[in-house]
Amino acid sequence: MPETVLQARQSATPATPAVPVAGPTRRPSRSRGLRGALPTWLVRHGGTVLAGAVLLLVITAAVTPHLLAPGDPLLSVPSHRLRPPGPQHWFGTDQLGRDLYARIVYGAGRSLTATTLAVGIALGVGSVLGLLAGAVGGTVDTVLMRTVDVLLSVPSLLLSLALVTALGFGTVNVAIAVGVSLVASFARVMRSEVLRVKHAPYIEAARASGVRPAGILARHILPNSVLPVLSLAAVEFGGAVLAISALSFLGFGAAPPTPEWGSLIADGRNYLATAWWLSTLPGLVIVATVLAANVLARALAPEEHR
Repeated sequence: MPETVLQARQSATPATPAVPVAGPTRRPSRSRGLRGALPTWLVRHGGTVLAGAVLLLVITAAVTPHLLAPGDPLLSVPSHRLRPPGPQHWFGTDQLGRDLYARIVYGAGRSLTATTLAVGIALGVGSVLGLLAGAVGGTVDTVLMRTVDVLLSVPSLLLSLALVTALGFGTVNVAIAVGVSLVASFARVMRSEVLRVKHAPYIEAARASGVRPAGILARHILPNSVLPVLSLAAVEFGGAVLAISALSFLGFGAAPPTPEWGSLIADGRNYLATAWWLSTLPGLVIVATVLAANVLARALAPEEHR
């Protein structure tokens, strides 16, 4: 009887279907993965790549302008006066028959040099003031921050105009004036970062272990506070380009016939009805440079500081 029940149960139990044995799995080729990931990365970061390409082109024009424009930016050909953009003159010619493309390329060096000097002055002076105000505190902090508040209360362009009037005309003086007008922003950011880092646990541990205040300032506070200030310097680069071009447009920059981006726009404002390219094309170059600098600066900034 038990054998009969066992046979009945075995016959009632459904047979387990055979599972086909899979062959060896083929891993996707690495080259295919890279080819598939590259377009996706370009779609996500296309703006950053384009901004980097624009800045690389502008920096090349500033460092080695003869590679992009072999012609002489000061050469005047009266017979080519006010020619529109074409195959012979890509950006047209000005009222004296000079090639506008060559003048824009050679003007990049002077404009970017002034911008770099202005941002460097603002970064150096502002970082020192903010570091002293945040680290020392007390009366020093009060005096420095009230001075910074006075600088922030004055529009930067108005302050730059006042300073360049006192210093005199010229590219270097324009850069100094713009740099001083940007000092207050760097000082405020540095001070806030120093105050945040100064009360961190590892700073208290360094004090308890007998490290001198100067060592704490140089080894711990400054390295951990400088990154947001550097991010601000990258963001302010575009604004400095605009400020220097504006002062050059007003006639405070280099003396003619030296090309500068702002002065090129000023030279063409009397010919807007008949030669639109004289002011429009240098203006578009400035806009492209400023936008590229801002996009790249925000892309390179840390996630928490964007």
